[in-house]
Parts: sequence; structure tokens; C-alpha cells
Amino acid sequence: MIVQPPSPPVEIGLNAAVVAIFNRGPAILTLNGGSEARDALPFGPFDPTRYRTFETSLRASVEEQTALKLGYIEQLYTFGDRGRQKSPDEAGTHMVSVGYLALTRMDIEATERLEAAGAHWCDWYDFLPWEDWRNGRPAILDKTIIPALTEWAAMSAARDSGSLPGRRTRLRIAFGLDDFPWDEERVLERYELLYEGGLAAESVTDGRAPDGRPAVGVAMRHDHRRILATAVARLRGKIKYRPVIFELMPAEFTLTELQATVEAISGRHLHKQNFRRLVEGAELVEPTGGSSAATGGRPAALFRFRRQILEERPAPGLKVGGR
Repeated sequence: MIVQPPSPPVEIGLNAAVVAIFNRGPAILTLNGGSEARDALPFGPFDPTRYRTFETSLRASVEEQTALKLGYIEQLYTFGDRGRQKSPDEAGTHMVSVGYLALTRMDIEATERLEAAGAHWCDWYDFLPWEDWRNGRPAILDKTIIPALTEWAAMSAARDSGSLPGRRTRLRIAFGLDDFPWDEERVLERYELLYEGGLAAESVTDGRAPDGRPAVGVAMRHDHRRILATAVARLRGKIKYRPVIFELMPAEFTLTELQATVEAISGRHLHKQNFRRLVEGAELVEPTGGSSAATGGRPAALFRFRRQILEERPAPGLKVGGR
């Protein structure tokens, strides 16, 4: 009779990728480094004796850690692979994390509370610099990423299974090489390739790749950068068919501010007149009758989200096109 070893206990953790717009850039809420000296997403264990649902437990954990009350929130994905949270006690309790995307509006008082609680806002392109195309194709792609991943893909060409896409094919699709276009929503696929190819420092920490390849972007604790990549991909796709972009906007805003926010999230530069035609055609905003002179130039008209659109169309969003 074969005696099976006891299964390790499982703990359910809840992670939040909390997004806001700060100085017209996409900001992600992080906690100070800890044992790995790396930033982490707000996190807390699910305690079913205190909370009935994952969401209420997550909201309480984030507020306790950061003093921030979450508004819009949605579940992303469940991350449960073994080895994704390398630590000395991993042979014991196995952590399964449920990731969430949360959107909030920036304000000075909230920022002061966050800093007092040991949390801070970071530009999400610090962690994913290859995703920022607002000023053109990022230099890191051709200087570092594509050469290193091309070499990595070539090393395994003979071993790739004929029934699955090979590394070279995955690389072409994810990074828009050869005849494939760049798709801003393939954020997670790109990060996964960087992790597998050893260009993400987390894969070296996890023992999944040897050290020696150039690390790109700022690493995060455990697999939090993978959760962030999932959140960015979800939000980039969602703004095209739901008006979630207005969860990041103040009650009144100019069209220039709205465009800057869409560009920040999508990582794309948008033509001003084309964007305004897109907004007008989508009927997502309405003028308030007021104006703003915040830029110091000619006063710009103020707009607000036109909430009636939710009753008029099933998928109201800003369908920004591909490159």
C-alpha cells in the first residue's frame, strides 16, 4: 500500500491592482518593499469567519493597509500555480491569490493618507516600460527585449512541440513582429514571455531561469507584476466597450484631460481631432456649460459623463483602434 504524503494546506489571498491617474499618467498603488525590498500590491488573506465574500474582505484589507476606500472593483483571475510565490515555507502552506482590478480618483487628501500608511503611487510603466507607446515605439524593445527573446526562442526551436505555438510564433504575435501588428491588449502574453525568457527578475528569484540575462522593468514581490499585467490588459480591453474610463476622471473635465487619460491607459498616442470625433460619435459626454483656464491658455470647455448612455446602448465605450 502506497501512503500518499499529506497535501499542504491552502490559503486564499486577495490582491488588488488599484489604478488612478496621477499627473496624466497611469498610477498603480503599491506597498513598500518588505523582505524582498520590492514593491507589492495591496494584499490580504481571505477570512471567511469575518467576511462573507472575497470582495468585502479585499476592501477591508486595502483600507486597513492604505487608508483608501475602494470604489469600482472587479475580479480578474485566480493565480494558483505552484512556485509562483517562492519563499522558505512554500513547502508548507500553498498560496492561491485572487486578483482584482480597482479604479479610483486621485485627490491630495487621499494621497497624504496613503503615504502616512506606507503606501504610494507608482507609474505602472516603471514596471512595464515596453507597454508605453505614447511617444513612439519604446527603445527598450529593439535594444534589449527583441534581441534577447529572439535568441531565447532560437535555442528551443528544435524542441518546440508541433501541436503548440512555438516560442518564435508566440514572440511574433505578442510583440507584433514581421507581419503581425502590435496589440496593446496582449500585456500578459508579453510579460509571460519575458518571464519564461529570463528577462523578468522574478523568474530568476523563483529559480525558473538562470541569472545573466538583462532584467527589464522594475520587479515586484512574488507574482504581483503578473497580476499587474493582467489588470492592465483587462482595463485596456474594457475601455473599448464599457465607460469605465470615467471612474478615473473627476466629475468635470476637458476633452484634453479625457484624451490624456485614455492615452495613459492604452499606452497609445491618439490624434486630437480623431479622438474628439470618436468621443462625439460615442455620445459619452455632455458639456457642462463651464470652462477651465487651468492650462493658462484659452479657456477649454468642461464636460461630464453622460450617464443616460447606460440606458441607451449595451456596450458604450471608446473603441480606440489598433496601431
